[in-house]
Amino acid sequence: MGLSVERRVLQPAFGRQVNWRGRSGRLYALAPLRLEEFALRNSDLFLIARGSLALWAGSADDVINDTASRARFRLALDCADRVFHVDAGDDEIERMTVVWDLEGAEPVAGLTAA
Repeated sequence: MGLSVERRVLQPAFGRQVNWRGRSGRLYALAPLRLEEFALRNSDLFLIARGSLALWAGSADDVINDTASRARFRLALDCADRVFHVDAGDDEIERMTVVWDLEGAEPVAGLTAA
């Protein structure tokens, strides 16, 4: 039985894409960004982490419209050491599912994204 890796095409801002496994088991190829240059953009999804611990996942809309998400976002930025861009479609249900999945995600060692 081979391991099937779901890949999404995205040009990372720097470095190679890295794989994280969501709490559902789904694999995500995330594009690392420079934390010091990070800014929320439009409806793009992001994952903020410290080491292998996912601290916050969401978009600018979540920070603006959801008080709890805004509080978690601020806390995440205070201690984060990395941030990733998440490629997601426009479907709102899919986006909410991806955010939920990534909030419990962890990096996958040994796999490299192309």
